[in-house]
Amino acid sequence: MTDDALLLSEQDEHGVRTLTLNRPKAYNALSRPLMAAVSAALAEVAGDASVRVLVIAGSGNGFCAGHDLREVRGLNSDDERRGLLTQCSDMMQAIVAHPKPVIAQVHGVASAAGCQLVATCDLAIATDDTRFATPGVNIGLFCHTPLVAVGRNVSRKHAMEMALTGEAMDAETAHRFGLINRAVPADDLRQETLALAHQIASKSSYTLRIGKQALYRQLEMELSEAYDFASTVMLENLLAHDADEGIGAFVEKRQPEWRDR
Repeated sequence: MTDDALLLSEQDEHGVRTLTLNRPKAYNALSRPLMAAVSAALAEVAGDASVRVLVIAGSGNGFCAGHDLREVRGLNSDDERRGLLTQCSDMMQAIVAHPKPVIAQVHGVASAAGCQLVATCDLAIATDDTRFATPGVNIGLFCHTPLVAVGRNVSRKHAMEMALTGEAMDAETAHRFGLINRAVPADDLRQETLALAHQIASKSSYTLRIGKQALYRQLEMELSEAYDFASTVMLENLLAHDADEGIGAFVEKRQPEWRDR
């Protein structure tokens, strides 16, 4: 895509597709057109066997500053405001439900819905100088929807502190709280993200797909229900070609040959 596109897309030889939010002058604020572009890209690659892992990154000086407040202020009706929130929620849920693992590659700032996006992705790697915040309270607007995702990553009290104070946390704290997987020097961000993506891309895409979906589903269940559900999925997994191939390869001390089924 051209540099003036709202969303840049590139794919490497390992099947890692990188989607880059490209509104650098607005710190990649999630305008309605940008969210539409992300949602369309997610739908496009869902059934593409050549794509094994997705990375979501941001151009310019920050990952994502949240919603575009100028756009929000220009919405004149309840229906328009509800439409904006629904569009954002649908995009976030599409990431969670996506058959491919999704990694956030974060730098600079991840604020409000941008912090929500980090929390929504399956994994997140950030530069060690990134700042994370749910600062809506500072402008009289509690970060209700960002806290849905953030509150499922960090503890309840940490989520509440972020929401009630609106203060930004550093990457070390975000890592300690469980919002990101690791914090790395800025010069190493792309290399570390791709190293993780390539490691995941080398696995069976069938196993990754059912594993991701099952993990998210069972986390919302009661303990006994979760075990029953997980046992059913694991039986399905055991009967799959790639499980048989993987176990055989382990026993025979060779590399598995995945067929992604």
